[in-house]
Amino acid sequence: MSLNKQNWRISLNQYVTPVVLLILDVLVCYGAVYLSVAIMEPILGKTLHVGRAWYTLLPCIYILYMVPSRLYRTRRIFRECAGRIFKASFYTIVTVIVLDYIVHSNHGMISRGFLMCYWALSYTMICLDRFIARIILRRIGIWQSTAIVIGAGKTAEKFVKAFSMNYNIVGFVEDDTTRPLLQKYPHLGNFDEAEQILREHPVQEVILATPGLSTKEQVKIFYRVQPFVRNVSVIPNIFGVPIGNVDIESSLDDKLLVLKTSNNLKSRGNQILKRVFNLIVGSAIAICILPVLAVIAIMIRLDSNGPAFYNAARIGKGGRTFKCYKFRSMYQNADRLLLDFLGKHPEAEQEWKEFQKLRGDDPRVTKVGKFIRKYSLDELPQIFNVIKGEMSLVGPRPYLPREKEKIGNFLPVICMTTPGITGLWQVSGRNDISFNGRLQLDSWYVRNWSLWQDIVLLFKTIGVVCGKKGAY
Repeated sequence: MSLNKQNWRISLNQYVTPVVLLILDVLVCYGAVYLSVAIMEPILGKTLHVGRAWYTLLPCIYILYMVPSRLYRTRRIFRECAGRIFKASFYTIVTVIVLDYIVHSNHGMISRGFLMCYWALSYTMICLDRFIARIILRRIGIWQSTAIVIGAGKTAEKFVKAFSMNYNIVGFVEDDTTRPLLQKYPHLGNFDEAEQILREHPVQEVILATPGLSTKEQVKIFYRVQPFVRNVSVIPNIFGVPIGNVDIESSLDDKLLVLKTSNNLKSRGNQILKRVFNLIVGSAIAICILPVLAVIAIMIRLDSNGPAFYNAARIGKGGRTFKCYKFRSMYQNADRLLLDFLGKHPEAEQEWKEFQKLRGDDPRVTKVGKFIRKYSLDELPQIFNVIKGEMSLVGPRPYLPREKEKIGNFLPVICMTTPGITGLWQVSGRNDISFNGRLQLDSWYVRNWSLWQDIVLLFKTIGVVCGKKGAY
């Protein structure tokens, strides 16, 4: 690509793209008002009196919350973008309710049904317009920032996997030519040649993915490349540190950078928010699945002797045990069947020790049990644990009391919140993940909790369960 053409695309990316996104969002917010009225009037059976001022105010308030969320200048992965839009939409509805309460017209307050419909429509439509705009702008070459990545190790691989949609990666600067990434992307040269490479390949941004180098070496590379680009992004060596809610503080006098992380689940407000979310969504789900629960219970009783439900003790919040409701998927003499099977199949004993599961033919599981396990239907009764406050829709795995010793140092972190029907472990491989792997995922979830993360995991669970991945 010629330098003039590249500079032209850089200018479009920097100045035109934010304007295009802003115009699209305003049009969508404006159109969502008309569409919400058209949908809700037949449902409510009356004419909705939405003041003409709200047709302008609603989009304006929306945009006022979108701009500080850096949704126009910064290119983010779609999931994070959707999360920020969700927050903006929530704050918009709350603001409108407060304003309407203060200055409502003679026709009364705005219909709450209309506001809920507007919330759902505007959020969905903005996410959709962002998704489509991103595809179109990428195809014409003005969405992605051109970048060169310094370093091609494991850190760079993770960066490419997570953020390649937002970057046109020109190539990599790396001393070790055996790196796997260099089989897919151009190898531009070694670390010592960084300045010359940037002269020959002018880009907007350099990504420093070299956490293995010493601090002194990283700073040296940073100073060498900064004069040639608009932005330098540094990936620090802090893997494992919670990143769900990071604030940055700095001191110019002392040249000091401070990353401050918050323990979100220690906040009383967040605990209440999580509980309210579980109660509202959990109650709605419970009402919808009652017929399914009845059918499954009858199938279990007809298939084998014993009760339809199996209420087992599990470790809950604060380390307290509770009765976890599940459909019975095993024969009543399951423990004896397991011991007999492991005695006859030594190879299965090692698998049991590693996964605490038998991923092949499990003699303990009934015919109906195999079916309900495949689709995780055996866990549906846990929705009543959620309503009671003993579990969450999303959370760590509900561990057995006998597993406390194996959980070890992870126990205090995992017990900070209630266990979940689903969780990060569920969407990351389910029973294909080792016991220690589940502990690490659960610990990461707790340390990085957010309501948006719970919503994302709930939707991901649907795909995982339908795909039957990791179900045994």
